[in-house]
Amino acid sequence: MAHTKSAGSTKLGRDSASKRLGVKINHNQAVKAGQIILRQRGTRYLLGKNVKKGKDDTIYAAINGVVQFKDSRRKRFDGSMRKGKMISVLVK
Repeated sequence: MAHTKSAGSTKLGRDSASKRLGVKINHNQAVKAGQIILRQRGTRYLLGKNVKKGKDDTIYAAINGVVQFKDSRRKRFDGSMRKGKMISVLVK
């Protein structure tokens, strides 16, 4: 009988490509309609005025303007409050 194990395939090396999530346009920067402001998984950031959410929770501008970030509190369906950052687009 052999006393050494045969060389098997490794279980490593299957890392997925990064998804490039995060803020793309910062506070007080100009944005055009349809331009992506933030890519996220789930709803970490809340929707404000003049922004829309894509099916993958991407937030993008609905109008031309300036991006505004602010701290916000919003009521959940069960009555509890949720804190988070709200993203809006304001007209220049």
